[in-house]
This record gives sequence, C-alpha cells and structure tokens, in this order.
Amino acid sequence: MKTYSAKAGEIERRWYVVDAAQAPLGRLATQIATVLRGKHKPIYTPHVDCGDGVIVINAEKVRLTGKKSEQKTYFRHSGYMGGAKHIPFQRMLERRPEFIVRRAVRGMLPKTNLGRLMSKKLRVYAGPEHPHKGLVTEPLKIES
Repeated sequence: MKTYSAKAGEIERRWYVVDAAQAPLGRLATQIATVLRGKHKPIYTPHVDCGDGVIVINAEKVRLTGKKSEQKTYFRHSGYMGGAKHIPFQRMLERRPEFIVRRAVRGMLPKTNLGRLMSKKLRVYAGPEHPHKGLVTEPLKIES
C-alpha cells in the first residue's frame, strides 16, 4: 500500500469560528494551530498546507491559569542599546488583545514559509463581531 500525499489542488478549505471567551490561552492556541496545520484531517501531509481557516472572536476575554496573568510579560526590542521592553500581560490585554492570541498560535506553527502561509488563515477580533458574515463558517468547540 502506498502512502497518500495530498496535492495542493485537492484540498477543501473550511472556515471555523472560535469563541475565546473564558478559554485558557494555551489550550485555545494548540487547538487553533492544529486546525491551521490540517492535522485534524485524515489527508494531513506535512509539506503541504492542507489546513483550514480560523476566525477568533472575543479575544479580549481570553484567560490564563494560575498567577500567569500577573507574571507573564511580552518582550520586544527596538534594536538600540537599552531598547528592551517588557510589557505585562494585563496591559497588552487592554491595548492589543488580538496580538496575544495571534502570538500564542504563531508560536505553535512551524517557523518556515509554510508556517507563515498557515498563519495568514487566522483572523482574530477583540469583540464578538467579525466582518466575515458572508463566509460559510462552522463553530469550533474548544475543549478545556
């Protein structure tokens, strides 16, 4: 029996809507990354982008477990000496809640050109509304 390898033209794409309200960030990100990579499909092929698209709503209501909400920081650097910035989770949640979810998912995708293609199928919105109303979507249940 030969091993099946999916071709780019044979792949059917679907879009899923995920409600991030009260979902633990890590569990949410792993399940979204699984769908973006296509590992939930029986035709999964590692070198082909066979994943589906994901729309995340209510990113401002995502939560962390334990004391991580007080301890977690996001690091960035300007490139200049002394340009290191550590931004606390709470401030990032107030200012850019979409960034939190997008970064958590991006960290679980491959760090290659294929991973960058997969991350383009992720749409994250802070509130309950999204502009993709005409798109045929299915709800994706996050198991906690």
